[in-house]
Amino acid sequence: MGSCKEQEKEQAKCVWVHGPIIVGAGPSGIAVAACLSQHGVPSVILERSDCIASLWQNRTYDRLKLHLPKEFCELPLMGFPQGFPKYPTKYQFISYMESYASHFSIQPKFNQTVHSAEFDPSSEIWVVRTQDFEYISPWLVVATGENAEPVIPRIPGMDLFHGPISHTIVYKSGSDYKNQKVLVIGCGNSGMEASLDLCRHNAVPHMVARNTVHVLPRDIFGFSTFGIAMALNKWFPLKLVDKLLLLVANFILGNTNHYGIKRPKTGPIELKLATGKTPVLDVGQLAQIKSGNIKVMGGVKEITRNGAKFMDGKKEEFDAIILATGYKSNVPSWLKSCEFFTDDGMPKTPFPDGWKGEHGLYTVGFTRRGLHGTSSDAIKIAKDIAEQWITVKDKSYCDSQIILLKNS
Repeated sequence: MGSCKEQEKEQAKCVWVHGPIIVGAGPSGIAVAACLSQHGVPSVILERSDCIASLWQNRTYDRLKLHLPKEFCELPLMGFPQGFPKYPTKYQFISYMESYASHFSIQPKFNQTVHSAEFDPSSEIWVVRTQDFEYISPWLVVATGENAEPVIPRIPGMDLFHGPISHTIVYKSGSDYKNQKVLVIGCGNSGMEASLDLCRHNAVPHMVARNTVHVLPRDIFGFSTFGIAMALNKWFPLKLVDKLLLLVANFILGNTNHYGIKRPKTGPIELKLATGKTPVLDVGQLAQIKSGNIKVMGGVKEITRNGAKFMDGKKEEFDAIILATGYKSNVPSWLKSCEFFTDDGMPKTPFPDGWKGEHGLYTVGFTRRGLHGTSSDAIKIAKDIAEQWITVKDKSYCDSQIILLKNS
């Protein structure tokens, strides 16, 4: 009797999904679900947190705004409300995504952390395991994105530092650092904006610019720099577009090398498309650097009990350290026996063909082109799955696949 109960319990935990399994309820995941719904295809979204867009809701600083104009950040089938500004705030973007999910009746299964996902070749289905259930489907959509986990560098002496060391993933506001001397390690958009925010709360940020980075004006003569770049790229070669952007950037911002911010040799748009490294869009940071309110430092050699030693021999004392060291994909930690992704958790096949793998595997949010790339991939994924879905939606087929899986 006991063994029968155990068998029933095991079967109850096995959930057949009458459509694709989508891992991740961020913008990418809900975009795919919305596009699928337009084709009449159901789906299940598995989300490890307790809300949609958890990166935006729980892991971003208060003053964050979209870096690109809203027309480049809309999800498919539903635009931003008409009254939203050109660059919506974090809270406006969250409200947009919540309205989007509500409009398309998207209801993710929250608090479902995917421990493993693996294709079963004998039954030709995906088995996705969380702490509670086994979800089964012929299709798996990986929508966890490029920024699923923080990158924490190993710097000698970090365990000796007397003050707090935190990543920008938990940074909310410079008000927590008022009148403090803060070391910000990293000079990308997160490091630059955290430093600017610290300035506005009377903290004294020292920003480490060990790597090269492009700084561009967010707008050029009232027009979005990104929008101008995309328009020019339709008519001119990419390298020429980059040269034009840098010419205008140097005219508006000056030579950033003079302030310790060295530009890469590769142009900003070419570098973004090749590596995903986003140029910094200036919203006041450079003025603070020029005035000395944000002090630019070289690479860190080691952390000491009271501060840090730098590669150029300088020593400084600090009250706190903020790691603006970026994010990474977490796909390799849970997607098993799959050759489609690199060790870094990015599709091996570059854009625009990286959205589809083998055996019903799809990816969205890995284009290195932001939400604009997400939207186009979501539309393609939904169309491709919809063309197949009609052949497997019959319940008898589903039951037969579960039996095959259980017997394998």
